[in-house]
Formats: sequence, C-alpha cells, structure tokens
Amino acid sequence: MRAILAAAFVTMALAGSAGAQEPDVIFKKSTVWRALTPDDKLVVQGIDDPIVEGVACHFTTPERGGIAGTVGLAEEVSDISLACRQVGPVKFKQKFEQGDVVFSERRSLVFKRMRIVRGCDVKRNTLVYLVYSDRPIEGSPKNSTSTVPLMPWGSEPAPRCGDWVKS
Repeated sequence: MRAILAAAFVTMALAGSAGAQEPDVIFKKSTVWRALTPDDKLVVQGIDDPIVEGVACHFTTPERGGIAGTVGLAEEVSDISLACRQVGPVKFKQKFEQGDVVFSERRSLVFKRMRIVRGCDVKRNTLVYLVYSDRPIEGSPKNSTSTVPLMPWGSEPAPRCGDWVKS
C-alpha cells in the first residue's frame, strides 16, 4: 500500500508543465449552504493558452465545502464546463500535437485529474479544446468541448492552425 501511495505522489510531483499555470479565479457562487463549514461552490476560472497567444479559456468547476472539502480530502465531481475564445491576434509560440495538455489540475487527494487539451480542425481552421477528468483505473465520460475559429484580428491575417500541428 505504501508503494502505491509513494508512486502516486511521485506521479503528481512529475506532472507536466501544463499544470504549472495557475488559473485566475473570476468568481465563486455558493450552491449549497453549510452552517459551520464552507459552502459548496461553483468556481469560474480563466487561463490563457500557454502556446497560442490570443486564446483564453474559462471553465467552471464544483468545489466541495464541508470538512472534507476544507482539508482537501473531498473528491470533486467531474461536472466541468468550458468556453474558449479568441481574445486578440493569434500567434503560435511553437508546434503542438493533437491532444496536447493545455492545463491540468488535481481533483482528488491522489488519483483524479481534470485536463484541458487542444487540437486543430485543419479543414475548418479551428482550434478545438476538450475538458475531461480521468483516473488511472476508471475514467469519466463527462466532458465539454469548445471551439475557436481562427479569425483575422485588425489588419493581422488569421494563421492556419494546421501549419502548427506536429506531423
């Protein structure tokens, strides 16, 4: 049992750099009132795509209150919504693979993670973002998708996302 827990903590420590970005908390809204402990909430957060300048994503996650939520022991549910938009001229910083992780966050003490991944619909010149949660043993079918059609911004032409996908 100790070996499993140690391996899990090492895996968490070695999680990719996509998890390094801290999202901006936009606001929180209480959904369940609790008398003596923090309420359950919905938390709206925003992130910038780390390699696609000019694209931002907002996502909403449930946050459990109560004693378990307060001390970080509650497993968060997988109900996560996602909306991504072009917020300025799009500039790619580097090539990427279909399904690259944009953001990753722990959703339980050990095993569950939420991930936002990116792809490119080459035919439609559209970035596609998918949010889902996963576990090593049992995944979650709950997910949300958002698309960002690449458009000209001011006098700058729209780049082709297909030019930036690794073959």
